Order: sequence, then C-alpha cells, then structure tokens
Amino acid sequence: MKPVEVVGVRVEMPSNQPIVLLREIGGIRYLPIWVGSVEATAIAFSQQGLVPVRPLTHDLIVNILEEFERKVSKVNLTELREGVFYAEIVFEGGALISARSSDAIAIALRTGAPILATEELFQQAGIDIPDAEEDEVEKFREFLEEINPEDFLG
Repeated sequence: MKPVEVVGVRVEMPSNQPIVLLREIGGIRYLPIWVGSVEATAIAFSQQGLVPVRPLTHDLIVNILEEFERKVSKVNLTELREGVFYAEIVFEGGALISARSSDAIAIALRTGAPILATEELFQQAGIDIPDAEEDEVEKFREFLEEINPEDFLG
C-alpha cells in the first residue's frame, strides 16, 4: 500500500464530472478518482476547513464514531472494477467496512486518518507526472485555491 495525499477537487470539462486528485507521497504518480458532486463538495469543504451550519453526511458519520469512541486508523483504496473505485475504512482493532472511495476519502480527511492506495490501483489508473511537469500540478493547485465548494452545489 502506498500513502497518498489529496491534492484537491476539480471539475473535468466538458463532462462537468468532479475529480479528486490524489498524489503518491514521495513519488511522481497521481490518481484521479471520479466522484459525485455531493462527495466532491464534502471533500472540498474538509480541505478548506469549512464547517457547515448543520453536519453533512460525512460529518454526521464522524460525530457518530466519536460518540461511540470508534477511531478510523486508515483508509485503503483497494481496486478499480468496471470503472468503480472501491475502498475500505479500517478501524482501530482491525474492523473494516467496505465503502465508496469518495466517502472513505471524505471521512479520512475529517478524522486525520492516512489514505493508502494499492500498487495495482496505481497500475490501473495512475498517471505519472515527473518533476519536470510540476508546473502543471502547480497550475492545478492554483485552480483549486480559486474554486469554492459552492461551485459543486446545484
């Protein structure tokens, strides 16, 4: 398993499909994961430190986990099958729950749990962006700084 970090969320044009972009920590590979607009908003809110007036679904899940004193130890992005990304939320003590990758990422961001991806997933869907192309990544980061989570609503 390779540790990854969330670079950000963007909307792919012309399909208007939100994408979460993950980067392999200490590597040159990126992993784009297509997600729904609700999940994209939840991920963007968390990244920007925005707290909604009322909890979103992922906030509610984290609140329930805290109330029952359950801690997420990590999130594993496990596979891509027929265009669908799969993940597992792993709890302290070893229990795990299958989840959509987008939901697992949103929960990991809220709990501070590490996100890991399998080598197979990188081989199937990963994109190599060598340091020479870091300028493109920087442009993407600038785009992310300008976009608001509200852009995904509606």
